Amino acid sequence: MSATAVDPYAVRVAVTGADLQACYAVRREVFVVEQGVPEELEYDAHDADAVHVLAVGSDGTALGTGRLLTGRAAAERVGGDASVGSLGRLAVSKAARGLGIGAEVVRAIEGEASRLGLAAVDLHAQTQALGFYSRLGYEPYGPEFDDAGMPHRAMRRALR
Repeated sequence: MSATAVDPYAVRVAVTGADLQACYAVRREVFVVEQGVPEELEYDAHDADAVHVLAVGSDGTALGTGRLLTGRAAAERVGGDASVGSLGRLAVSKAARGLGIGAEVVRAIEGEASRLGLAAVDLHAQTQALGFYSRLGYEPYGPEFDDAGMPHRAMRRALR
């Protein structure tokens, strides 16, 4: 399936067990299979408490996902600031790239962060994705660092 063959899609918070499994399947496709991230690093204890967002095609096919960490889990990643959420595990299936799905998932996560009263969203971007996040209003800070064998930069966007 080519990117132009994807039907209209919807982006929503994942609420059912099937939704979560669909999120995990997209992450496995993108991070484990395509990028070679070890499976034991891809899934972690934070998945249980995260807000997961899922993009699905009109036929129910999972197209993209991302998660929002809040509270202690987010504070550990963002220097102890509990008013900042942590966006992560953003993934769009290869067949659905270039359609704006990633940006819609990011906006849905930001919407959830705002609903929860968070002041900002932080993320650790693969350096090859810095332009994508910059176009969405994220600003890089700090030095480049390694995560799962790939170079990353921290980025942040204020919500209010």
